[in-house]
Formats: sequence, structure tokens, C-alpha cells
Amino acid sequence: MSHTAHIPSHRKPRRGASKVAIRAGVAGGVLSTIAVAGAAGPANAAEPVTETIEMPTLTSGLAGAVAQSADATQRVALSLELNAQENAAATKAAQAARKAKAEAERKAEARRAEAKKKAEAAARAEAEATARASRTSERTTLAPTSASSDSGSGTAAAPKATSQASGSAGALIAFAQAQLGDAYVMGSTGPNAWDCSGLVQAAYRQIGVDLPRVSQDQSTAGTQVSLSNLQPGDILYWGGAGSAYHTAIYIGGGEFIGAQNPSSGVVQKSLDWDPPSGAVRVL
Repeated sequence: MSHTAHIPSHRKPRRGASKVAIRAGVAGGVLSTIAVAGAAGPANAAEPVTETIEMPTLTSGLAGAVAQSADATQRVALSLELNAQENAAATKAAQAARKAKAEAERKAEARRAEAKKKAEAAARAEAEATARASRTSERTTLAPTSASSDSGSGTAAAPKATSQASGSAGALIAFAQAQLGDAYVMGSTGPNAWDCSGLVQAAYRQIGVDLPRVSQDQSTAGTQVSLSNLQPGDILYWGGAGSAYHTAIYIGGGEFIGAQNPSSGVVQKSLDWDPPSGAVRVL
């Protein structure tokens, strides 16, 4: 055993190489400063040394990296927020566009339906006008209603015979005869102008009978009777039963009274002048 074994070692622990290098650098810097000051000569010996050397800190690079990372994170967050706002705006615009398109299609469909409805109404009106013109043309073969010549003798014809019907038939016929000479106006129901069914309806109303307003319905308002078995007060019709285009009142003696057309008005005529298609009996 060595005679110095009991003496504790005064050797300091070995420092790490990095610490040694740092301290060496610091010491070197100080010594360099002293050397520069000494070399300046005695003239500058009284002036204090004011130059200092700032040593870089070990954490300056780490702080810069953290700052850059935070800035990048903020830019990413702003970019994501902007994308979210753009997506929301695009979704809202698409929804508004779909709603506007649906509304436009609904309005267009409504316009098409309205146009179709108007076209159908115009077609019906045209068809009715054509039918009225056809009926008027069929009933327009008229003779003068006031007077006529007697085989060239120049004398006026005798006035129309008055019906001998009595009771309810006589009352409605008397009403019809009182309207002779009144004007014919489509859709009129008196008191000074009539259409064919309007006159028939008004005559029957005088005896408390309510008839339908139009010729088609009046032609089926009673019992169908033969033209060879007519009685005063029977309703005559032209056209088919249920589709008649003209009606009048049979007054007996082979004659009838009716509102014929705009050219003749309310007249009393022979069945031979305009033979009816059929007749119905209400009384």
C-alpha cells in the first residue's frame, strides 16, 4: 500500500469538453481585449476600456424557431377558417339557386296552365259562336212579318189567327202573343228583348211552371210527343232532344210563336215555314 493512499485526492472533477471549450473561448476573448488595450501604448493608458463584446445566448436560435412555428400555425388556422367561410358561402349560394330555380319552374308551370285554360276558353267561345251562327243561318229564311201580297192582288194578308186555347195553355200563349215584334237578343229574358229559350221560360212562368233556362234542357223538360199529336202549349224544339239549339211554343192551328233570330225577332209562323224536330208536353 502506498504511503499516500490515505491522502484524499485534491483533483477536481473533469469538466465536459463543451464547458471547457466555452470557458476557453471566454478567456480567450478577455485576454484578447487586454492585449489590444496594452498595445495602444501609454498615451491611452489613462482611458478606461469601454468596448464590450456581447456573447450570444444559447437560446436565441430556439426562440426564433418557436416564433416561426407559431406564425406558421396561425397562417394554417387562418387558411382553414377562410376555406370554411368559402364553403359555407358556396353552400348557401347553391341552396338559394335551387330555391330560385324551383320558384321559376313553378311560375312557368302556372303560366302554362293559365295559357292552356285561356286557349280552351277561347276555343269553347269560338265553338259556341260558330254554333250560334249556324243556328241563326238555319232560321234566317224569313218572310216579311208585317204584311205580304195576296197572289199579286196588292191586298194585305189577314192577321194571324188567335189561339183558341184556354186555361193554363191559353194564358201562356196569350203572354207569348203579347211579345210579338219584340227584338231577339242572345241571352235576353225580357221584357222587351228575348232569345228563344228566354221567351219560352217567361211564358211558362206566367202559369207557375219553372222551366230550365236553355234550349237543350227545355227539349227534355216534359214528355216527348209526336208532331202529329201536338196540343197548344207544347214546347217545340229544333235539333236533338237534349241537344236542341232552338225552342218555341205551339199555339195550335199548325202555328207557333218563337224568338227566331236578330233579323226577325219574336214572330208567329206556320210549322211548314220551319218544321221542328220534336216536341215535349209539360202541361
